[in-house]
Amino acid sequence: MTSTEAWDGSDSSRDRAAADGSGDGDVAGVPPGDTGFDIDDADETTGLLGAGAHSNGALEGANGADGPHAAPQDGNWAGDEDFAGLPWWKRPSVWFLLVPYAIVTLAYGGSVVPRLNLIIDLVCKHYFADREAADPDFAFTPVIPGGDNRQCFIPEVQKSVATFSLVLNVTTGILSSLTVPKLGSLSDRYGRKRVIIICAMGGIMSEIITILAARFPETVSYQWLLLGSFFDGLTGSFTAGSVLVHAYTSDCTPPSKRGVAIGYLHSCLFTGLAFGPLIAGYLVEWTGSLISIFYILLGCHIFFVVFMALAIPESLSRKQQLLAREKHALAKEALAPAPECAGLARSRIPLARQINRLVHSIKTANPLAPLDILFPTGPGTARLRRNFLILAFIDMIILGAAMSGGTVTVMYVEYMFEWGNLESSRFVSMVSMARVVVLVGILPLVNYLFRTRPAAAAAKQQQQQRAQNPHTTPPPATKEKNRGADDLDIWILRVALLSDVLGTAGYIFAGSGPVFVACAVVTALGGLGSATIQAAVSKHVPPERVGQMLGAIGLLHSLARIFAPIVFNQLYAATVEVFPQAFFVLLTGVYVLALGASWFLVPHVFMRGEDEAAAPPTSSSGTSSGRARRDALEDEELLPGV
Repeated sequence: MTSTEAWDGSDSSRDRAAADGSGDGDVAGVPPGDTGFDIDDADETTGLLGAGAHSNGALEGANGADGPHAAPQDGNWAGDEDFAGLPWWKRPSVWFLLVPYAIVTLAYGGSVVPRLNLIIDLVCKHYFADREAADPDFAFTPVIPGGDNRQCFIPEVQKSVATFSLVLNVTTGILSSLTVPKLGSLSDRYGRKRVIIICAMGGIMSEIITILAARFPETVSYQWLLLGSFFDGLTGSFTAGSVLVHAYTSDCTPPSKRGVAIGYLHSCLFTGLAFGPLIAGYLVEWTGSLISIFYILLGCHIFFVVFMALAIPESLSRKQQLLAREKHALAKEALAPAPECAGLARSRIPLARQINRLVHSIKTANPLAPLDILFPTGPGTARLRRNFLILAFIDMIILGAAMSGGTVTVMYVEYMFEWGNLESSRFVSMVSMARVVVLVGILPLVNYLFRTRPAAAAAKQQQQQRAQNPHTTPPPATKEKNRGADDLDIWILRVALLSDVLGTAGYIFAGSGPVFVACAVVTALGGLGSATIQAAVSKHVPPERVGQMLGAIGLLHSLARIFAPIVFNQLYAATVEVFPQAFFVLLTGVYVLALGASWFLVPHVFMRGEDEAAAPPTSSSGTSSGRARRDALEDEELLPGV
């Protein structure tokens, strides 16, 4: 069996040696009590999600047999315990999310091209108005929002649009980088559902401002769209929504099905990007109004909020929320007030205690603190830390290219091939549909051929061996645990990045629309990258740290939304007149770096959970015993009787 490297979160080599039973604390082998093939190595042996919210189900072809390759049986996952006995409509499940998430992504996908074209029209209208004010004899064709404004396809307007889009993205990115970790922490303490609704409210405010700017361009300047970006970023934007939806899925999906579940969510996203632009394009052609798209988008946001509030059950039980609050309170109490502010707290100045807390929080604030989980320290954590950093780096590249590169790509094809709103919508729809086929068709097939089928064959073989030796005692049932990314995860990621490299390189030399579309289809396999990374990252940490890890990833997503537009948009604005393909040259180079980094990933590397650590050894050292006591703190000690 492939050895696994595990780290329990302690910096003490003595504590870690006690936890994994090794002498040097470097590599953890098979946990005590496991026999034969570790059941955790078969955690991904499922082709599709089970039928129930918390139903693990049996492995296809396993005939319900227990064995080293058998899928974990019902009740073998800790997430089942808090919702046992409840009716199906009160048990959280990823299936509840699919319908509202698909509707929102459909509206989001339908707004990508119209929103960009609206910005182009508004900026172009302002540009020609300024030219007319400077030169009264200047003649130009009036700009009609949503119309066929060919006069706007000039380098000057392209530069202004790229710069303004950069300001919008950076505004949203900076604010979301500050709020996403906070929202993630709040969702641990007060539930995913409430915080997801808060994130959706920012989208509602942003759409209202967009409608006003499009409806009354003479009164509401296009620069008011910055206020919409402010509200969007303040509530976490798409980054927080994505992180919280993945956290909800992780709460109610065992590790063996998490990759496929997240793949379904990503397929919803790409389905929205596939059909949304197509529907929006024909709707604009039919109604002759670009604004109608944003009314529909506003309605979808409102529907999502209502559906989340009334129909979807919370994925975190009250016990889990109270436990998180208690741990958060203990962490806050551990932070002593600043010495220079101690006298202020004891003074009679009004609101002295509140001022003291504010001053202390400002001095100790570290916006990058959530990234600490990516840098585990201590003996034997080198490979774990390397995996964290490589996965985070690749994830930032994929998201940055998707969030910023997509906008520049649409601007490029409209400029180079003179495509209109409908042609651009068809292009985005076709590329997204190709990715849906990959996620819904190819990913489950690969999962079946390389995970489910071999595991089922091994389980069947073991069942036959038991039939020949009926007196053999079957191994004890083991609950599913996160045991790091396996070889299949890593190879899927490499194939996805390779397709991005080949397709993006093809963009550079594509001299016609059909060739450009063919290169875009090649990049469809890249859709496997994001879903695989999200699942792989969650497998590297124990369940109690999944939220913390996703919060760190969310912070990196926000940073990518800041820096990627600065690089991509500014590069396109600077080279659109002389060499507009420079953007694709840079993007290809970045994908090559990510592909090279993927070859340094190590499978089956993971961080141990608190429940896997052995009892701390007796030590005369107060520091060591205190650290062991903190690491071994049980939930029941925090919330007795809950």
